[in-house]
Amino acid sequence: MRTKSLLTTLVIPLVMALALAAPAAAAQAEYKWTFSQPWVRPLANQAYQFFIDKTKEYTDGRVEIELFVDGLLGNHDETFHGVQDGSITIGTFSPYVSLIPGGVLNWMPWTIASWEEAELAFAPETGVLSEVIEKAYNEVGMHTLFHVSQGAYGIGNTMRPIRTTADFKNLKIRVSSSLGLVRALENMGKGTGMTLTTLPWSEIYNALSRGVVDGCWTMWPSLVDERHYEVMKYYSDLNFCWDNQNVAINKEAWDALPDDLKAGVTRAAAEAQHYANELHRKAEADYIRQLEQQPGFTVVRLTDAERDALREASDVAPIWKELCEPWLEKHYPGQNMSAKLQQALADIREKARAAK
Repeated sequence: MRTKSLLTTLVIPLVMALALAAPAAAAQAEYKWTFSQPWVRPLANQAYQFFIDKTKEYTDGRVEIELFVDGLLGNHDETFHGVQDGSITIGTFSPYVSLIPGGVLNWMPWTIASWEEAELAFAPETGVLSEVIEKAYNEVGMHTLFHVSQGAYGIGNTMRPIRTTADFKNLKIRVSSSLGLVRALENMGKGTGMTLTTLPWSEIYNALSRGVVDGCWTMWPSLVDERHYEVMKYYSDLNFCWDNQNVAINKEAWDALPDDLKAGVTRAAAEAQHYANELHRKAEADYIRQLEQQPGFTVVRLTDAERDALREASDVAPIWKELCEPWLEKHYPGQNMSAKLQQALADIREKARAAK
């Protein structure tokens, strides 16, 4: 009996010590999601991986996300339909109206002109554009998680700096099918002899080099990465449109998630949005420095007053009435949402300017 008692006395503490020393078992993922990135965008991929890592941290490993980059799960439209039908859980999108009717609000001219304005307008849960874009994605069976911006669009050309409407005189400008921007540009160049030509984005370099067009709207990353600066002489930072993509999840998958895990994913998404903005903002500063050092290429900086004059010439109210009001009235009946949104964006613009 004494031997058994002694054995018990020795074994039990040893077992307890071993149990305490053993590493805790990793949490088993209860939700395994796929995330499709349809473009080749290394900088954005850093933000997406940041979101994935933070999601794992804030859900204690219960949500696991696998990222597929460079279109491995399909191109933009294929990714959209995959997330819509649930075969892919998460995707990143440009909200083209052919896929997302309410996405027109993402491309309206003169909505956002700076990173300061973007931080306010696309703020998670409280931003005026975040709210309407969420409703637009709900309509097609998705929930938006966060936004990733690349910056503002200006106009580059081979002829002259653009500061006023008169500077559009006789220019041949390449445009796309983004109707709101086309209408704004038409109004800015009205009576100047400016002509607009629709060409695929991939043909811009050759069209400029051969004189098929004199200019186009573009942005800092494209000027460098796609070498637009090589076939232009001037780039005017009109900042009349903002490049913004939306990371969205299949709504059924989102709705099935317990509230505590939704809170963790939402927190990760908000931090990822801020992280993405800082990444792209820093990269933009690097792009600008490179461009300012290029011989024969001039960066043209507009004043707020010059931008305001071009905004007024764009006559955006009728553009909103034609393109936005039908969708807004359907989803916000009797609320005069078009006027409210435009006023909110004007307030954001003034607040951002005051903070400079």
